[in-house]
Amino acid sequence: MKKFSIVILTLTVFCCVQSVTANSNESHHLNNTHTDNKESVIADYDLGNEYYFGTGVTQDYKQAVNWYHKAADQGDAPSQYNLGVMYANGTGVTQDYKQAVNWYHKAADQGDATAQVNLGVMYADGTGVTQDYKQAFKWYHKAAIQGYAPSQYDLGAMYANGIGVTQDYKQAVNWYHKAADQGDATAQVNLGVMYENGTGVTQDYKQAVNWYHKAAIQGYAAAQNNLGVMYENGTGVTQDCKQAVNWYHKAAIQGYAMAQFNLGAMYADGTGVTQDYKQAFKWYHKAAIQGYAPSQYDLGAMYANGIGVTQDYKEAFKWYHKAANQGDATA
Repeated sequence: MKKFSIVILTLTVFCCVQSVTANSNESHHLNNTHTDNKESVIADYDLGNEYYFGTGVTQDYKQAVNWYHKAADQGDAPSQYNLGVMYANGTGVTQDYKQAVNWYHKAADQGDATAQVNLGVMYADGTGVTQDYKQAFKWYHKAAIQGYAPSQYDLGAMYANGIGVTQDYKQAVNWYHKAADQGDATAQVNLGVMYENGTGVTQDYKQAVNWYHKAAIQGYAAAQNNLGVMYENGTGVTQDCKQAVNWYHKAAIQGYAMAQFNLGAMYADGTGVTQDYKQAFKWYHKAAIQGYAPSQYDLGAMYANGIGVTQDYKEAFKWYHKAANQGDATA
């Protein structure tokens, strides 16, 4: 029997931006005691960028660290942020999460939104610092009110799950919406889920389809799968099984197990596509080896009945067992 799945993405990892900035026009926030050296500090920052990216000079991460450090020591926020990234990634320097937190904190205290969100992630994950969701919330909020989309998404996730703050679905929708309006695909699919389930907002399937579509055309696999489900069921959109297959396929080729299972079911049933048991087996197998229990069960059934594959009871037992171990009642 076909099982349709809508992925719930409100429980997700938090977004962290782990790349250096290289915008020579960005605001360089300096401690007051160093404002007289602003031109020199910016020159140090630019030189760090040249070494980091290998622009006009041989790429040298150690030299990038050296020059970022010179500017960071004088209070330059973008350099402090970049230094934090390099310590976090172990680029040009021995990886040191405590030092990453130290430099993120210095930049965050000066209002650098990217540093604020990364600092929030460090607190949320307990990386380089004692895990503290309230501190994570604090820093996400500081970046979010500056309009920084990754933090707005993270803040939405914290409200949705009641992490570091009292659970509040309306606030979750509010922050997801702010990030989604800026094109954040993860926020868009989560907002779609909220509209589909009527969580924190009046249930509206058309709005769910709208937000899934926005994320799907950015290549976001979960949104592509969810959009496929909406098309297959005719929820919030005219039923169109060919479109369902199209969107399942886009997500499936990215390795998204739920979509691989759904696509396999479409081939098995001949829904929106010519019935093809070998294709069904192929897609069930791809999802099954990722540990997706419904596909493991269906794969077992195909082996047991010799559908799309040579009958093999040992293989059938193996896959039924895998599904059963995950609590699949049918298996």
